[in-house]
Amino acid sequence: MNGRADFREPNTEVPRPIPHIGADYIPTEEERRVFAECNDESFWFRSVPLAATSMLITQGLISKGILSSHPKYGSIPKLIFACIMGYFAGKLSYVKTCQEKFKNLENSPLGEALRSGQARRSSPTGHYSQRSKYDSNVSGHSSFGTSPAADNLEKEMLPHYEPIPFSASLNESTPTGITDHIAQVKVNKYGDTWDE
Repeated sequence: MNGRADFREPNTEVPRPIPHIGADYIPTEEERRVFAECNDESFWFRSVPLAATSMLITQGLISKGILSSHPKYGSIPKLIFACIMGYFAGKLSYVKTCQEKFKNLENSPLGEALRSGQARRSSPTGHYSQRSKYDSNVSGHSSFGTSPAADNLEKEMLPHYEPIPFSASLNESTPTGITDHIAQVKVNKYGDTWDE
């Protein structure tokens, strides 16, 4: 060995690099088509129905007297607010469906970035899961492997704490040194005072 230890698990697959998707990214023709499709479907199938439903519910609450109408403008401000909230709720509710459409694209850098991001979040082990150097393994095995040097390194870096027994915690039965004793002050006929 050349002094460096290889901490990767054996037979792990090295993933492809994630494509850089930034503000300067230019989408492909297929991605533009999916963007337009997502925009249309989210508007007609989510935003319009939710906006109309929220406006109807708001108007019903105003007519029953549960919500009050504006003295000058009537129910219009509340209806506009309900329409805007319904519109944005519809757009937000379509995000997952739109992401799935991009993940299903074959030669899409944006789809590849979404797929690799999902793999990174859902993979419990392997290349993407990284542990903090301060995490300790409860079972006593080293988190770095079976190397004795790695075991010693972990023991040196991580402090070992003994559990505190329950009776040593601060509770009613533990003496704290605080007493409820009130000192009695005596005064003699000359006005001198002293504690007992």
